[in-house]
Amino acid sequence: MEVKIGVQHAPREIVLESGQSAEEVERVVADALAGKSQLLSLVDEHGRKVLVPADRLAYIEIGEPAPRKVGFGAL
Repeated sequence: MEVKIGVQHAPREIVLESGQSAEEVERVVADALAGKSQLLSLVDEHGRKVLVPADRLAYIEIGEPAPRKVGFGAL
């Protein structure tokens, strides 16, 4: 699942591929914005943890899970 995170006062967004479901990502984001935690914490497919201060979040874009492409055929 592709997740894009916009951070205030940062020129680029953070893009990561997460193994979490859309519902899990949405729950973690909602908890951070509600003040239950001061950091938004997500883990990508490689096990790296991304931490963003909750008060600096501009937007979160949760993408659809994309099927893996196999082969070299034309689309």
